[in-house]
Amino acid sequence: MRVVQGSKVFPSEFQHGIVTIGNFDGLHLGHQMIMETVKQRARHLGSQSAVFTFEPHPRKVIRPASAPPLLTTLDQKLELLELAGVGVVVIEEFTEEFARYDAADFVTEVIHARMKPKEVYVGFDFHFGRDREGSRNSLASLGPVLGFSVTVIPEVTVEGQTVNSTRIRRLLSEGEVEASERLLGRPYSVTGKVIKGDQRGRTIGFPTLNLDCDNEVLPLEGVYSTEVRFEDPNLGREWMASVTNVGRRPTFKEEDPVLAEAHVFNFSSDVYGERIELRFRHHIRREKKFSNPEELVKQIRSDAEAARERLHSS
Repeated sequence: MRVVQGSKVFPSEFQHGIVTIGNFDGLHLGHQMIMETVKQRARHLGSQSAVFTFEPHPRKVIRPASAPPLLTTLDQKLELLELAGVGVVVIEEFTEEFARYDAADFVTEVIHARMKPKEVYVGFDFHFGRDREGSRNSLASLGPVLGFSVTVIPEVTVEGQTVNSTRIRRLLSEGEVEASERLLGRPYSVTGKVIKGDQRGRTIGFPTLNLDCDNEVLPLEGVYSTEVRFEDPNLGREWMASVTNVGRRPTFKEEDPVLAEAHVFNFSSDVYGERIELRFRHHIRREKKFSNPEELVKQIRSDAEAARERLHSS
């Protein structure tokens, strides 16, 4: 997969391809249907599949106070797009100047003039241009005039409800990581660097990997069965079973920031500074404050056993 920093330098060899446009935060099942359709059409026509996306998210520029916390980092999104088999990704820098494009000029001067698509595919809730004035209907009207067809991919539903990033964020905020997995088509995961904490876990027999998290969304504070793997292939890329606490550790310091601390079973190496990916599989319990460390240790043993059983049975 090729990554292009901005449509102004879109390579001519990728022009006249099959294009989709959007933010695609989370790369959930709805997005995956779009990617698969684009990929199959490109293969059928002997052309390239292309994704046009934005960085940062437009809302972070236009209305930062109401911008949604993002489910995926840019690196995660690119990795998922590569796994989806996309040919080229355009990362368009979204600035205040770019936000001033009206809908017609965006389609004419950016998508058509620079990418020259044969076909464009978008999601059912697609909006674009200044103040989101453009819609799937206006794109469908503009496309044929400029020489490309427009297809709207219908909504994807799971358990009778539409799959979208907003719903996934809500589920994660409620600790419903298994439900979010069904909408994402994979477990929700976060990435980051292992940092040194207060090393309290070592003193009670449960050393943890403390994550300096890249992602903007962590699940509800509580305990989860999880899996960890290193980003460095030299350290091995297999998933390792773990139990993770997301929270403030109220037994010791209630004013601490929210952290993700993973205890990896049968693992004790010093990996400070290494980058890991942590994926959430099952919610074990909510976070709670214990009256003394002994009660906490007893509960951690129970949590670890519960996490092992849930991972083994999944």
